[in-house]
Amino acid sequence: MTASVSVGEKKEFVRWFLKKYQMKRRECVWILNYLISHETMLNNVHFVEEAHYCPRAMIMSVTTSSGIPFRFYKGSIMTADAEKSFHDLRLHPEEEMYIQLNFQTLPPSPEYLAVLEENPYMPKYLHISEKDKMIAEDILTESLQSFQAEQLKKQIDQAIDENNKEKFLELSALWKNLPYREK
Repeated sequence: MTASVSVGEKKEFVRWFLKKYQMKRRECVWILNYLISHETMLNNVHFVEEAHYCPRAMIMSVTTSSGIPFRFYKGSIMTADAEKSFHDLRLHPEEEMYIQLNFQTLPPSPEYLAVLEENPYMPKYLHISEKDKMIAEDILTESLQSFQAEQLKKQIDQAIDENNKEKFLELSALWKNLPYREK
């Protein structure tokens, strides 16, 4: 697992998160507020991705997310009952709790990245190597550039079709400055 995140950093993140986002279930707000008021418990909380692989986990979603509103996992048991998870949290404050928050931030916010830890229970076959990440990023960049160039070509063609010399010259200048255009 990556270096541990301090309780102070977790508190700061949860406060920021609750101010910025609205949860699909109000019980999630209660749980997160409860955690920031109990430092011992918060010390055992880890923010991870793919929390359902963890032995004890919660998944919470904001209203703008397509993710499930709430899930609690403990061993082989899974429930959508937030009150049961809250009860378990209070009864076992010394146990590790892994929390996955579903919210759209692309690229991920610095606040979230500061508390995000590597999931130690993630199956090995799901880990992506740095080389694979770089290849995927290169493919994505190339695809985006190709799409942008194609869109610009269409706009240039449209300017020609409409006999719009000013627009054609403007778009042609953009085309000449594309570092990735077809030659």
